[in-house]
Formats: sequence, C-alpha cells, structure tokens
Amino acid sequence: MTDTDTQVQVPPRRKGLTRRQKRSLSRGVQYALFVAAVVALAVTADWDRLQNQFAQKDIARQMFPDVITMALKNTVLYTVSGFAVGLALGMVIALMRLSSVRPYRWVAGLYIEIFRGLPALLIFVFIGVAVPLAFPGTEIAGGTYGKVALALGLVAAAYMAETIRAGIQAVPKGQMEAARSLGFSPARAMVSIIIPQAFRIILPPLTNELVLLFKDSSLVLFLGVTLEERELTKFGRDLASTTANSTPILVAGLCYLLVTVPLGFVVRRMEAKAQEAVK
Repeated sequence: MTDTDTQVQVPPRRKGLTRRQKRSLSRGVQYALFVAAVVALAVTADWDRLQNQFAQKDIARQMFPDVITMALKNTVLYTVSGFAVGLALGMVIALMRLSSVRPYRWVAGLYIEIFRGLPALLIFVFIGVAVPLAFPGTEIAGGTYGKVALALGLVAAAYMAETIRAGIQAVPKGQMEAARSLGFSPARAMVSIIIPQAFRIILPPLTNELVLLFKDSSLVLFLGVTLEERELTKFGRDLASTTANSTPILVAGLCYLLVTVPLGFVVRRMEAKAQEAVK
C-alpha cells in the first residue's frame, strides 16, 4: 500500500456564513431597522403640537367622572346586550345550519351571507330608519338600548352562528352515539352533551367577538341618542367639538383599551389552556 493510498481525504472547507450565522445576522438587521424607525419617528415628530392637540390635562380632567359613569357604562351595556342577543340568535341559526330540513339550512345560510357581507353601519341605519318606516307606530322595546342590542345582535349572530356550528361539529360523533345509547333523545343529547362541549371549544373566538362588538358599539351615534345615552365615541366627539381639541378622543380611546386589553389577555390565556388540553 502506497503513501498516497493511506492519506486521509480532508473535505473541502465550506465558504461563507453558516445557517446559524445567517439567522443571527438577519435578526440583527431587523433589530437595527426597528431602532432606526423608532429614532426617526422620535426625531421628526412635532411632540409639542401633538401634546397641545391630544394631551391637555385640563380638558381631560373635565371629562371625569362622566366618561366612566356614563359613557363607558353605556358602552358596556350596549355591548353586553348585543352579545346576548347575538349569542341567542346565533345558536338558533347554527342549529338551523345543521338541521336535516333543507329549507332551514337555506334560510340560515342566506342570513349568514347577508349579515356577514353588509357593513354594521347599514344594519344600524336599517334599524333606526327602515324599521319605523316599514312598521309605523312600532317601537322596539328598550328604546335606544333595545335598538342597539338588536343591531349589534343581528351583526354578531351571523359570525357566532358559524363559530357555534364549527364547535358543534368539532365534538366527536361518538359523544352523540354514546348519549343515544343511554336513552337520550337527539334534542336532549344536543343540549346536555354536545353544546356544553362545543362551548368549551369556541369560548376564545366568542370572547374575540365580544371585543369586536365593544368597538362596534360606537355606531350607536347613527341612531340618535340623548346626552345620557352617549357611549365613549359619541361622548369624546362631542367634547372635542366643544373644546376644539382632540384630547377627549384620546381619553375615549384609552377607556376602550381599559376593557379590550384585559379581554385580549383572557382570550390568549384561554387559547393557551385549550392547546394544553389538546396535548
């Protein structure tokens, strides 16, 4: 055996960066771009003008306690009532979508397509203008609160119906078969066994819908409300017009965040627990 045959073949050295080095370089570039954007924004923005227009402490102080005891309270009431109507109607629509009766499925599908496709603003205008014209002398129970609950409920029901339907279909079919073998009727099995399990699955998306309704409640201004019935957006806009300053709008936005941020945290926690349960 010659010396040439016994030589160890050394693999050629790889040129360039490794994959790990490329990832580190990419992250470094992204961080640098982010810092540069923040610095550019801080340097170029006119903070004095922004403070004068959006952060006047005297104007903000005038908003309290009405912004909490009236505007925020009304916003929460509108949202909760609309959510309740939407959940009840959405449950009915979802069950119609799953029905073996074809006309029920057609009606439910048509409702979902129409109310998911229309802007929420048009629904509010329809409730406030079209209904009184179509049915003269008819008053929706609850006044403005009833109108808002109906308008928000009609919008939310279309989305909730699809969410509930997906949750029901996500429950294993064996659950229904087991309930039927124990003597449950189909209706009783659905109410007692299937729907409770479905709601545990769809609780996070339903909470997301609650957050969306909380923001959509700002459309109540198109129904025409009294001073005592104003919600956060209407309250902030009225004061902004009176004071010729945008501070009330900023304060109203912060009040929205007081509710939406904790709700968002709750949704993330529920989604994390649901994923842990699946694992």
